Amino acid sequence: MGNESILGFSVSTESLDTLVDRARGWMAAGERGRYFVCANPHSLELARRDPSFARAIGEADFVVPDGVGIVVASRLLGGAIGQRITGMDLFRAINARLGAEGGRRCFFLGSTPENLQCIRRRMALEYPDVVVAGCYSPPFAAVFSEQESRNMVASVNAARPDVLWVGLTAPKQELWILAHRGELDAKLIGPVGAVFDFFTGNVPRSPPWFLEHGLEWLPRLLRQPGRLWRRNLVSNPLFLLRVLRRRLSASARGGRDGS
Repeated sequence: MGNESILGFSVSTESLDTLVDRARGWMAAGERGRYFVCANPHSLELARRDPSFARAIGEADFVVPDGVGIVVASRLLGGAIGQRITGMDLFRAINARLGAEGGRRCFFLGSTPENLQCIRRRMALEYPDVVVAGCYSPPFAAVFSEQESRNMVASVNAARPDVLWVGLTAPKQELWILAHRGELDAKLIGPVGAVFDFFTGNVPRSPPWFLEHGLEWLPRLLRQPGRLWRRNLVSNPLFLLRVLRRRLSASARGGRDGS
């Protein structure tokens, strides 16, 4: 498995197709509790200050470079990450693979009841051969009660999905998965956050030009400044500063070694 370290976090260097093939292999083998994480500069900055979140990232079966800042960091540090793999990329590619096989099941955990109904309708249109085995909208809370978590696990397990899609926002979704993956009867667990809203159109994705040029964050920031300002104006610059320091430190060591 190809990985490289981005400021101490192991991030995949492999292609989307390779990662989907690996996930498909886990499902074919009947494994349970495999999960991935979509990493961006904000999430890695949060994880620096939250050991539980860092553990959730570290124990993931693969971590994808979701965020142009991760790609830039790899280039600055001499790495091999060539392009972003977003949560939406994984969501679409995995569902397409499930649909091609037929009879595969998925479950949606998170969001509102209204948005989950929209997801059901959209899945029926775009992936008609994927069975939406269930949906569950938990209460909006910073931390779920023990009883609520039991209800969530029971709902998932009653459906026995091949893929459990989780849209609870980071880091809540990753922390919940870390705490409960051993109880979940799901082969693959995908925390994809805002993908639930993107898929239904409840929150529009940025126009193609912004996506192609690594500026997807800008229209989103302008639409939701109160929610996204810290991510884009605090976490991202701090992350880039740490990357530059790491590069300068490596260059200095190289210069001494070569002198």
